Amino acid sequence: MKKVFTLLMICALLLMTGCGGGQDNAEKKDSDAGKVKLGMITRLNASEENFGEFMKKIEDTLSVKISSHAPVFFDNLNSMQMALQSKQIDEISTYRSVARYMIANEPRFEVLKDHSLEFIDSFCFALRDDETELRDSLNKVIKEMQNDGTLDRLTKEYITDIAAESEPVAVKLPRFPNAGTIKVAVTGDLPPLDFVSTDGNPAGFNTAVLAEIGNRMLKNIEIVQIDSGARAAALTSKQVDVVFWAIVPVSEIIPSDSDKPNGIILSDPYYKDKIVHIIFKDEEKK
Repeated sequence: MKKVFTLLMICALLLMTGCGGGQDNAEKKDSDAGKVKLGMITRLNASEENFGEFMKKIEDTLSVKISSHAPVFFDNLNSMQMALQSKQIDEISTYRSVARYMIANEPRFEVLKDHSLEFIDSFCFALRDDETELRDSLNKVIKEMQNDGTLDRLTKEYITDIAAESEPVAVKLPRFPNAGTIKVAVTGDLPPLDFVSTDGNPAGFNTAVLAEIGNRMLKNIEIVQIDSGARAAALTSKQVDVVFWAIVPVSEIIPSDSDKPNGIILSDPYYKDKIVHIIFKDEEKK
């Protein structure tokens, strides 16, 4: 049973489609009858075919049928949360830090207790493949921030130690006259990791990391808010230079470039988090 559940979680991680998360997207298909509908934020690599191919490889390799979860994809967190509350989907797949924030703001959300799989993603920056110089500069700064404890400090300050019910604080981005500008896409769909406040200002961990990077590289940082499903298009069309949130699965089974579209390269990781599932209870916690 644990083996089957592990495979389910691995496959859920690799759902790589760019569909929006409206009501039609959450409705049961005939082939999905009886399955657990699992909501996920879209990843960079928008291809349902990739998911089907990966599922078949898992089944062929391990002789296990994976059939209890049906993926439903959403381009933003708000629509996915509403779908869970209205029972259009049964569970949400997200990260432990995001779950903590969601539950603090809606007590009827709850982490699925029997979801004991220790599966982790590494978070990276995504860039166009002709931006190798920028990628190398980012890697240099990421390594410096790891070695001198800055990333640990920012993680502690903006994720680990903040009150779950508190809105992440705004961070001032650097401004250097006559310096170059790096346009960075953020989504706001992974609070408090990737967060945009109600007044439209990015805040919290992502902004703190980007501010530190800008100060060390002596570059201006311009943040552009986009839907999660539009990240790859914004990058390849040169609307932005960098996407704040890309992932590399920490697993021997899943290829490290599984969520990397053609023409895109990834930086070294700057953060890791565990995947959890969230359910919605009809009654308030007592």
